[in-house]
Amino acid sequence: MEINKIKGVGEKTEKALSSINIYALNDLFNYFPRDYEFRGESKRVAEMINGEMASFIGEVYAFHPYKKYSKFKGYGKIVFKSEDEYITGVWFNQPYIYKSFKVGEKVFLYGKVEIYNSHVEMKEIQHSKLDDNTLRKIYPIYPLNKNLTQSTLRKLILEGLKYKHEEIIEFLPNEILKKYNLMDLMNAIDNIHFPKDKDSLNFAKERIKFNELLILNLAVLMAKEEFSRDELGTTVLISKELVNLKNSLPFSLTNAQSKVTREILTDMKSSTPMNRLVQGDVGSGKTMVAIIAMFNVVKNGYQATMMAPTEILAMQHYESITKTLNGFDINVQIITGSTTKKQKKIILDAIKNGEIDILIGTHALIEDNVEFKNLALVITDEQHRFGVRQRAKLVNKGKNPHVLVMTATPIPRTLAIFMYGDMDISIIDELPPGRQEIETYHIDSSKKERAFSFIKKQINSGRQCYIVCPLVEESEKLSLKSVEEMITELENNYFKGYSIGLLHGKMKSKEKDLVMEGFKSGSIQLLVSTTVIEVGVNVPNASVMYIENAERFGLSQLHQLRGRVGRGEYKSYCILSSDSKTKESRERMKIMTSTTDGFIIAEKDMQLRGFGEFFGLRQHGIFQFKVANLFKDIELLKQTREIAKDIINSCKLELEEYKELGLEVRLKYFEEIDKGSFN
Repeated sequence: MEINKIKGVGEKTEKALSSINIYALNDLFNYFPRDYEFRGESKRVAEMINGEMASFIGEVYAFHPYKKYSKFKGYGKIVFKSEDEYITGVWFNQPYIYKSFKVGEKVFLYGKVEIYNSHVEMKEIQHSKLDDNTLRKIYPIYPLNKNLTQSTLRKLILEGLKYKHEEIIEFLPNEILKKYNLMDLMNAIDNIHFPKDKDSLNFAKERIKFNELLILNLAVLMAKEEFSRDELGTTVLISKELVNLKNSLPFSLTNAQSKVTREILTDMKSSTPMNRLVQGDVGSGKTMVAIIAMFNVVKNGYQATMMAPTEILAMQHYESITKTLNGFDINVQIITGSTTKKQKKIILDAIKNGEIDILIGTHALIEDNVEFKNLALVITDEQHRFGVRQRAKLVNKGKNPHVLVMTATPIPRTLAIFMYGDMDISIIDELPPGRQEIETYHIDSSKKERAFSFIKKQINSGRQCYIVCPLVEESEKLSLKSVEEMITELENNYFKGYSIGLLHGKMKSKEKDLVMEGFKSGSIQLLVSTTVIEVGVNVPNASVMYIENAERFGLSQLHQLRGRVGRGEYKSYCILSSDSKTKESRERMKIMTSTTDGFIIAEKDMQLRGFGEFFGLRQHGIFQFKVANLFKDIELLKQTREIAKDIINSCKLELEEYKELGLEVRLKYFEEIDKGSFN
């Protein structure tokens, strides 16, 4: 039913509702409260406390004349009585308020109590007549804009609920409702808006959470069925030359690296294409595991490719791989957006005829003209930074190649399912020996000179340092240092005579490369940068990471930045500069200074920011729930996943009693299932 068909919705109200995406009655039913006001029982006036919100039931006793103190401003007072107690209600700038009351009428008031010399007043009042069916102990609070009031929306929802029998369709089969003791949908919608009591509200919330998570789980599995790779892949045997590669390394693999390497090599021995996610903290040695996998593929006569989200990271991988595989007769090349046309043509011809064994690159790898002769392994680094189609396009360059995904963003296994589908998951939970523990400090701007003096001492002893700023250009709204402003300040004051480099996202690739080469070679002592150095920069001589306005970064981002130091033999430090006094920023700084464990930090970050924002998915409908929380409702997430598996595996969606559920999944996630956006 269209929203303008219900009583109280005229042209103006219809327009106001459309501004919050309410066009039909079902939209209204599914516009859930963001919070609730628990108004409780009526209090005696003698028990009321100054400043508290309180409820009062009594009768209208007397009216004070409306008083004006300017042309448009004034206040009215009405006295209410309950037995032998009196309270005065005060309304500002509402001369019409007197029309709402009649002497002797019984009313319910809820408002803020103010006590002056034993005289009790109530302000910011919401009121109801005692015979009014809107009188409740629990009031819904909705997310609204200036076009609507809470009172208006509540009345509209109450009016709309008169049609609930025609509009609300129960889509869960009876066997699920009974087995999991769930409230029916009609009652749940009723009680999510106007709960009878706290228990009814909790039952309603549980039902809506169950809906959201079961539908998501079913959509993920339905998409997986439609886009599953059933064809056989390439069998890659374990090469005898792997021993030579391991012997050539200047270090031994950690136990965790060895375990994950075995899992990958075992997967690739099978003709079923590997689909594995490798999670590892900053500096845990994921790249070495990937190199071993690529080496083994090449020694079996096939090609491998690795896609990175930035040119800096792609170049870092290229340099690391060529250095490690030097002397093993393996042709490694790199292709990025800044590769010249002439060089690009040479690379494209060579990869097509099989002369190139390993091709590293950025998004340039997925261009149509990039053709492989016999691609058997596809590796993507920091997969969540790529779109679904980009990843699929790279996989389609081969005939069912093995897929390896690497990430330094640790997430709990259950949540990983929704980021990466049903991948096998490996975790590198051990840092290589020799990695330096990084000491982290939180300072405010009053200690900046002291911090810079410390950085000078580090540089004078031969080390290099990073200074990171959150913005590239000056902002009037945020009092943040841009890198351009800061570098001028550093060159003219604190670090006069020192060699300073500048790196930010708006620079051209060649400019970035020159700066990075200067920093790696040591000719640049201090690198002032934005978060373009967050991933992939490896300079073992760097010992200090100083982060300006640290409160502007997420915890995981701060952890990634911190991971740019402590990569060599030198004691390393991270200094977080922040003047913010908010509770959240203080909490972030406390977490950063108390642990260097990436899994703990990622977990805290998700708790603070929410799952969608943590992964940059705030605008993605897949993870936008109205009641459920992927992190807090982890047990329900697991339970609904098992239920969804049973429904799919038993083909229950074909049964008559499950048809409405299948329709609901398609209605909500049709586009994502159709595009394979879950995998």
